[in-house]
Amino acid sequence: MMTREQFLKLCATGAVGAIAVPVAGKELAPPETVATQSPSSNAFPAGVTAAVVAFIQQSRFDRMPDAAITEAKRCLVDGFGVVLAGATVRGSAIVREYVKASSAPGASTVLGPERMFASAAHAALANGASGHAMDYDDTQLSTTPDRIFGLLTHPTVPVLSASLAIGERLGVSGRAFLEAFLTGFEVECKIAEAINPKHYVQGFHSTGTIGVFGAAAAAAKLMNLSAAQTAHALGIAASLSAGIRVNFGSMTKPLHAGRAAENGVTAAELASRGFTAGDDGLDGEWGFFQVAGGGADLARIVPILGRPFSIVEPGASFKPYPCGSLGHPTMDAMLKLVTDHDVKPDQIARVRVRAGSNILNPLRYKTAKTELEAKFCLPFMMSSIALRRRAGIREFTDEFVSSAPVQTMMTRVENVFDRDIEARGFDKMRSVVEVDLRDGRKLTQASDERYRGGPEHPFTRADLHEKFTDCASLVLPPDRIRRALDVIESLERIGGVRELAQVLTT
Repeated sequence: MMTREQFLKLCATGAVGAIAVPVAGKELAPPETVATQSPSSNAFPAGVTAAVVAFIQQSRFDRMPDAAITEAKRCLVDGFGVVLAGATVRGSAIVREYVKASSAPGASTVLGPERMFASAAHAALANGASGHAMDYDDTQLSTTPDRIFGLLTHPTVPVLSASLAIGERLGVSGRAFLEAFLTGFEVECKIAEAINPKHYVQGFHSTGTIGVFGAAAAAAKLMNLSAAQTAHALGIAASLSAGIRVNFGSMTKPLHAGRAAENGVTAAELASRGFTAGDDGLDGEWGFFQVAGGGADLARIVPILGRPFSIVEPGASFKPYPCGSLGHPTMDAMLKLVTDHDVKPDQIARVRVRAGSNILNPLRYKTAKTELEAKFCLPFMMSSIALRRRAGIREFTDEFVSSAPVQTMMTRVENVFDRDIEARGFDKMRSVVEVDLRDGRKLTQASDERYRGGPEHPFTRADLHEKFTDCASLVLPPDRIRRALDVIESLERIGGVRELAQVLTT
């Protein structure tokens, strides 16, 4: 296993892309001409845009595996739930105020506490921002240690938001919606897997920067763009790609997902009207892969788009907590510790969280003043579990975060960089929780690498329904929640996406 220093050196030299890629249990050696290259090299990523365009053009619902369709509906149950819950927070309300002030009346639904319609692009913006507002949406899984878990994409929300906005405006069937969603999801995940990990290490937020391609692909599919138009949509999307990690812990992080959805729709809308872009937006010396990441491992995308679908293998993980996924196994470890030993808050003298830089750096707040900061603050996560033995949408509020018991408990929590954990790599979320009790006892609990919501410990249908119900109850009455679940789980059989949008509104 490479060390962090070795990994960063590989990123800096562009050599990361030369690592062999496991596909369906086999080692796939990247083509010699395709490894990530330094800017001084004459070899740059080539042929990716054409491969992505061909995949979008050729994807068909009746050719998609049953497992992909099943997983798509699970992602949509989770995704629509977090959109509804996220629509209730202040940042989402501000985005809706902006949309209302700047958008002409449209045919696409903005989900939330009030019934609202907007243009497709603005509806995608509002729903995308709501979907990421609580940081409760699903997470793309890494396949090798150099693809850092947690810094790939939140794949569902940008594609869902674009697909709903365009699909409702065009009146497409549920089957066509699923076809576009799966197409966009696959394009987004494969681009995120292929790009040099330097893209994430240097501070880009891939849900924003790469989500736009998934949204554009889904919109292009629904709008039946030609191959040339689709290539132009991807080129436009490449120039609209944006999102940096300095904005984690603020309202702008969810805006990244909203802008990805909006910009993907905009790219497809412009291309459909004859607006042009470079027809190789992902390729070459000035294409997205080289400019944003310093290259790409094309063996992770060109030959394997849809083979298998990323939504099936490695899949996506669903979040048990509305915060940065990198803290979830640690939260479960703390929960197990306090419940197994029946630890009361006033018994706790000190808490130490031992982890590597892949967890400690993104979860960067030492203390939290707001619920947005709390989503990236291990001391808050530990404090919430210690005080309430839960950390849900009712704990991630400004009121609870700023309360005296929470603020006091956070001062007892220390983050500790652990070199042994660091040396094991970044493909898993590894940590150890240590609790010193006032009576002198020391309790220790390692996180479980088979974290809840991941492929080795997946959410059951009942788990997903419970999460959807908890989220949707902030907006919808119980009878509408049950109906919404029925519609999402039978989406391929509904005649029009407008029925889905209607059942998700008050």
